[in-house]
Amino acid sequence: MKKLMPCLILFILFLQQISAQEQDGVVALQLPVRNSLRFNKYAINPTFSFVREQNKYVSFTNKREWVGFENAPQTYLFSYSGRFKENLGAGLGLFQQNYGILTTFGGVANIAYNAVINRDQNLTFGLNLAAYKSGVNSGDVVTNYQDPSLQNIPSNTLITINPGINYGTMFFDFGVSLNNIVAYNFTTSQMLEDNPEQSIQGHIMYTGYADSRGFFDESKFTGFVRSEFKKDQTILSGVVMLTVPKGIWAQVGYNTFYGASGGIGFNVTNNIGLEYNYEKAIGELNNFGSSHEITLAYKFNNNNKRFIYSGDEDEQGLLNSNRNKKRYSPRRKTTSKKPVVKAKPEADTSKETKINAEAENNRLAEEAKKQAEAEAAAKLEEERVAAETNAKAEAEKNRLAEEAKKQAEAEAAAKLEQERLAAEANAKAEAEKKRLAEEAKKQAEAEAAAKLEQERLAAEANAKAEAEKNRLAEEAKKQAEAEAAAKLEEERLAAEAKAKAEAEKNRLAEEAKKQAEAEAAAKLEQERLAAEAKAKAEAEKKRLAEEAEKALDTVMLDGVLIPASKDKESLEMKRLTELTVNARIDQQNLINRLKDAVASRKQDLADLKEENDLSEKGIYKQPKPFKSTSAENAKLEAIKSEIDDVLKSQSSRITKLESLYKTRLKNTRKAKDEVNTYYASEIEKLKSQQAEILKTRQILLNQLVQIKEDTDFERKRRIKRAAFDNEQERYNKDRGALKALKENTTVTEQTPTISESDFGEVIPNNILIINRVANVEAGYYLVLAVHSDTNKRDDFVRKVLQFGDSNVDFFYDVNSSKYYIYTKVFNDLASARSAMQNNKSTLYLSKSSIVNIQN
Repeated sequence: MKKLMPCLILFILFLQQISAQEQDGVVALQLPVRNSLRFNKYAINPTFSFVREQNKYVSFTNKREWVGFENAPQTYLFSYSGRFKENLGAGLGLFQQNYGILTTFGGVANIAYNAVINRDQNLTFGLNLAAYKSGVNSGDVVTNYQDPSLQNIPSNTLITINPGINYGTMFFDFGVSLNNIVAYNFTTSQMLEDNPEQSIQGHIMYTGYADSRGFFDESKFTGFVRSEFKKDQTILSGVVMLTVPKGIWAQVGYNTFYGASGGIGFNVTNNIGLEYNYEKAIGELNNFGSSHEITLAYKFNNNNKRFIYSGDEDEQGLLNSNRNKKRYSPRRKTTSKKPVVKAKPEADTSKETKINAEAENNRLAEEAKKQAEAEAAAKLEEERVAAETNAKAEAEKNRLAEEAKKQAEAEAAAKLEQERLAAEANAKAEAEKKRLAEEAKKQAEAEAAAKLEQERLAAEANAKAEAEKNRLAEEAKKQAEAEAAAKLEEERLAAEAKAKAEAEKNRLAEEAKKQAEAEAAAKLEQERLAAEAKAKAEAEKKRLAEEAEKALDTVMLDGVLIPASKDKESLEMKRLTELTVNARIDQQNLINRLKDAVASRKQDLADLKEENDLSEKGIYKQPKPFKSTSAENAKLEAIKSEIDDVLKSQSSRITKLESLYKTRLKNTRKAKDEVNTYYASEIEKLKSQQAEILKTRQILLNQLVQIKEDTDFERKRRIKRAAFDNEQERYNKDRGALKALKENTTVTEQTPTISESDFGEVIPNNILIINRVANVEAGYYLVLAVHSDTNKRDDFVRKVLQFGDSNVDFFYDVNSSKYYIYTKVFNDLASARSAMQNNKSTLYLSKSSIVNIQN
């Protein structure tokens, strides 16, 4: 069985057209009920639940294909289908198909609707909608080891659509269906590509009846020819079936791909039927044996009415029969005023038959009489309706004439009213004209007075503008002088800064030179120590080799003296053990690197969370230096890949070592062999260590997943906080912080300590111009310190308050993201410069500078 299974699976994958891209386990839908024209016909064409049907069936079908093989393909199909209304057929099926280790389970919903063209012509539309799940049945897999190729085959859920159409005449049916025209895979959210079972199918079917005597009298003959056009294959098939009124039918067929088939069926009772079909493979499939299909069905008779366009007749059963019932003609019933009685030419002398024929004639005569009475009543009803219609039309005519008269009178009255309103409108227009003329005169006088007032105000404005122009010119002159002085100061400070930078550059170059010399010396020392260590290691290795050579029955491995032997298995196990020892070191080093990466990401997450927590409390913390996320991820993926490679190689060595151990154990057959005992213990230790490494790796990977989720959350939290914390909210928060500092800080007797770092950043040239600062007026600000960190800002403000200067304040520049702490504001540069020079002796004013805000 194990030898035949791969061959069987490959053949089934070919025959059943497993449309798997890269073996994904997707099975194309194909119900193999192709040989029966009695049951499950909707699987051949979706219109066949209606075409030539009279009743409804519940059936259970089992088909086993190619029984020459064990675990051959099997199909189980449970169906409920047939004719439900005069123009409606439907069906519902549940199926399971087993292809070796692959299994498919699902259902098919069918609907068929018939449109009558004329007495003997019908057009039927049908649709099959199938939903099923395919995958590997792990219970049928028989293997001594895990096969990754089977474990990686997923389970798939699909839906397919098969539409069809059939045109039927009195005896012939012509139809087309599109098989698997749409196939959608819900598992991959993709349409199924290159579906081998996607095809166009055409058919011709003939249904006729035998006119003879005896056993075959009124037997039904059905001939069915079908062609199926697939992408790479065309299949032709045909089936003929003969149904005898005694409740027995037989059929034979041929399929160019699957071979010849034959079947027989019979009614056990009037409602229970049993059918068996046999299919013999031909050509390339001949070696795979034959196929068997058996169906058990129950028929629900439509006892209340007979449908038109029906091919079923009243059949007998082996256990009971309805001998007096005759089949109905497949033609549509016609309306006649006189009863039509069809007399059978054959002689039937039984009394019961005569009584039945007479009762049938009486029934038809009664129906004709009732129909004639109904037609007469219908004629009287038509005459009454016509009389009522004429009376209504006359009344409507009189009503319309009356309405036209009233409308003419209303139009005349409306015309008189319109003339009266026009006269009144003319009088009002004349009065309005006089009023507007008077108002225009008054408005002209008012405009003249307003013009005089405007000229007076313009003269006053010109005088003020001239004065303002002179004042601005004077201020501009003073500002130009101040800027010139500031420029000279800037040039002086720039020269000093340049000299300091040059001195610093020389100092750094000297330090770099000394550091290079120290590094060179350290490198030489390191190389000397490495050479000594290498020499010692070589000497130790040589000593151990000599000791191992002397001790013929022992060998040194990983610092442990173990038993040894000169046989092939022992030498190979020694070599593999040495490799596993080295691999253990590599594994541990890689795990340590992975642990370091996890620890680094944990720290980054903790720093980000701390920044967010402090930000929500109004405390600013300098962000950590930028790290490239893509570079970090690439480094982490490289580590994981190296770990997986080493683990795979180590597992392979352990497996081979265990195989060699078993071979040597079988060859030595000693109760106590020191070499075998050692390697048995070593193999268990290696397995344990390998399991521990795998467990540690999985724990670290799980931690990385959790860290990633937490980091994404914190980043979204930061973005949300940044969007929320706008400039106005920052300003309100800053005002609140300043208010709290002034309320909670008192003057101290001991002078606060202020270091160089407390002043923050130094403004170059002692003067800075800033544009567009929100919530701050323009002017020259005496700035004491500049900070980006709110904690350092608050600490400096607190020390100024402790000195006793309650005028301390600060503003925030969004362009530079810095806080400028100041005490005074001046309208001109000279005043600000004078204040800065006069207050240099005060400790908290010693680093003061000037910031000019120009809004």
